[in-house]
Amino acid sequence: MNHQKYILPIIVFSQFCCTSLWFAGNAVMKDLISNFNLSTSALGDLTSAVQFGFIFGTFIFALLTITDRFSPSKVFFFSAVTAAIFNLIMAIGVHCISSLILIRFLTGFFLAGIYPVGMKIASDYYESGLGKSLGFLVGALVLGTGFPHLLKGFGTVFPWKIVIGMTSACAILGGALMLVFVPNGPYRKLASKLDFSILYKVFKQRGFRQAAFGYFGHMWELYAFWAFVPIVLATYAKTHVNVNYNIPVLSFIIISSGSFSCVVSGYLSQIYGAKRIATIALALSCACCLVSPLFFVTNSEVLFIGFLVFWGMVVIADSPLLSSLVAQNVVSENRGTALTIVNSIGFAITIISIQLINVLLDIVNPKNLLILLSFGPILGLFALYRGGKKISL
Repeated sequence: MNHQKYILPIIVFSQFCCTSLWFAGNAVMKDLISNFNLSTSALGDLTSAVQFGFIFGTFIFALLTITDRFSPSKVFFFSAVTAAIFNLIMAIGVHCISSLILIRFLTGFFLAGIYPVGMKIASDYYESGLGKSLGFLVGALVLGTGFPHLLKGFGTVFPWKIVIGMTSACAILGGALMLVFVPNGPYRKLASKLDFSILYKVFKQRGFRQAAFGYFGHMWELYAFWAFVPIVLATYAKTHVNVNYNIPVLSFIIISSGSFSCVVSGYLSQIYGAKRIATIALALSCACCLVSPLFFVTNSEVLFIGFLVFWGMVVIADSPLLSSLVAQNVVSENRGTALTIVNSIGFAITIISIQLINVLLDIVNPKNLLILLSFGPILGLFALYRGGKKISL
């Protein structure tokens, strides 16, 4: 169909433009701390505020079944503009830590109308080959995740307020493109009424449960790995003589390598099936968790970085495929709500794993700590194959 030639690139570009808001605060964190006399703990507080806002937002969006009752493109546009405005407020006037936390929370809240809604829009257009389409979408998110590290590595050309203004402008552009060029998809089915029971009804379907719990196991590992990549690099550099890393740039390379693997896994899913490729990626990332202590003792910097890049690829490669399995194992009129509630629970899990690793950081040797991340993939693999082939491929 002709629309498929331009719809996906617009969705992907819009998704990247809008999700840049997610990490805009991190990119200018040093400026926020110095300009508003914040403590160094502001980094964790403001990052967590966005996460909590997103979790709360996805729960409300799912509870009200917003993306299944209203045009997803209009929801995306409204959310993008609103999130951009709250992001811009950060650069206006004088703030304290409380006002900044509120601003970042509200930005995260309206990101709930962007990331899962973008996946919903893609599923309305690409019922077949959905894994490939979501591979591009998640790949754009991964690039956005790694981008602040690149900024830290090379410095910024523009003043911090200009950076905030540019990210807000990008988000508005992304929302406008979605509104103007991406109408409701041919496979969209409108939910006829508000139904709170959908939140638990979708979990009655075994195929959906398998895909959802596979995704939850994946999320236990993913954001904790991303969050602690700089610490992993610093730990290796501290224990090996003459190692002098540019940690922000290497962090960007390690994290953003996953954007390539998302696209590749999407194409492979069309040949071998989404479940099979997702399982392989989940198993490989689990193996990386288990063998990670061995790579801290190697004297080869190339081997160590190569291992982390490989891990950065497999840790995210299953994400678009698990999301596509979630979408394919629920009736189409509830697809947006199902994707949103799974995102909400998944991101709540990331906070638990990140905080657990953070608490244990002073107790356990950092080189042994990442083994704990294997619990998620192990449970995810168990969920995917529990009860045989109930899950739709």
